Amino acid sequence: MDGSAPLRFPHETAPEPGEAVEMAKGVLWLRMPLPMKLDHVNCYALADDDGWTIVDTGVSDDRTKRYWREALEGPLSARPVKRLLVTHHHPDHVGLAGWFQSELGAELIIPRTAWLLARMLVLDEQHRPATEQLEFWRAAGMAAELLEKAKDERPFNFADVVEPLPLGFTRLREGDVLHLAGRDWDVRMGDGHAPEHATLWSRDGELVLGGDQLLASISPNLGVYATEPNADPVGEWLDSCLRLAPFAVDEQLVLPGHKLPYTGLPTRMVQLLDNHHEALARLLDSLDTPKTAADCFSVLFRSTINEGNYGLALVEAVAHLNHLLFLGKVSRQRRGDGAWLWQRIGSGHDQRTDH
Repeated sequence: MDGSAPLRFPHETAPEPGEAVEMAKGVLWLRMPLPMKLDHVNCYALADDDGWTIVDTGVSDDRTKRYWREALEGPLSARPVKRLLVTHHHPDHVGLAGWFQSELGAELIIPRTAWLLARMLVLDEQHRPATEQLEFWRAAGMAAELLEKAKDERPFNFADVVEPLPLGFTRLREGDVLHLAGRDWDVRMGDGHAPEHATLWSRDGELVLGGDQLLASISPNLGVYATEPNADPVGEWLDSCLRLAPFAVDEQLVLPGHKLPYTGLPTRMVQLLDNHHEALARLLDSLDTPKTAADCFSVLFRSTINEGNYGLALVEAVAHLNHLLFLGKVSRQRRGDGAWLWQRIGSGHDQRTDH
């Protein structure tokens, strides 16, 4: 891949909410706002004779519904919405799936794991953090004042930003071939950012629907959560990049879940791998001195970590530490307050412990 082309961004400005930009014949780019620091999600509309296939939705709120109605009455008015394809289970991608199904009668096409997770999480509403969640935060070394504050606050709930999902979906799986917008698309799954994350690759070599698996200028969050505290999403992510890289060519226009569409995917695949290998190397070098996950922020992240992004930073720090643990390069032991202290194996103060 040394001779791969650099990343290029054919469209420097994104469509306004409710508007659409044609990216290729029969393929429109839309953008919906998000109520967070990453303030948008990209959605796409693929035209066929019988109607539109929408890819991803944004979250469920009145503002996003209003913009979708504007789009349906404007740039999408020539056809009905027949299908909704959701790349993965995160709220900014699946948030309005139930609305598309119940209000517009759209067929939902989604990986089975994504549907099961989204439906489970929508039904699992918590008014205060579960005991296991508090224990996970404590084990990660969450700052004491933030932990004490979180005990009495309503945690993030899918139900707050994701429509109820009615029964019934069409499974999207590895190796499927879909015919959309006059093209055949190969379905290839990634992991790490979300389990069974669907990407679609047009067989004409022109387009890739990359979701959050193939972003250009930011790296998707790779997090470990209380639901599976010993998971290894970093390892799954690296494996996914290696699996997908052979299908990347310079000319493909990647239509990602956030930021701008781009070409130069082979180069980006190398960057996605290198970013995490470099982060793992920095982290390992820092662990001659024992650290909690929360102590690792300055090593892993080159941006300011504040209360607004603390949670995402914490789960990503745990993810990188877990990967080093699975590689056999670090050990961990409990501190008196319940936090794990992580340390490089072979360092002067290393004490091995059961995992």
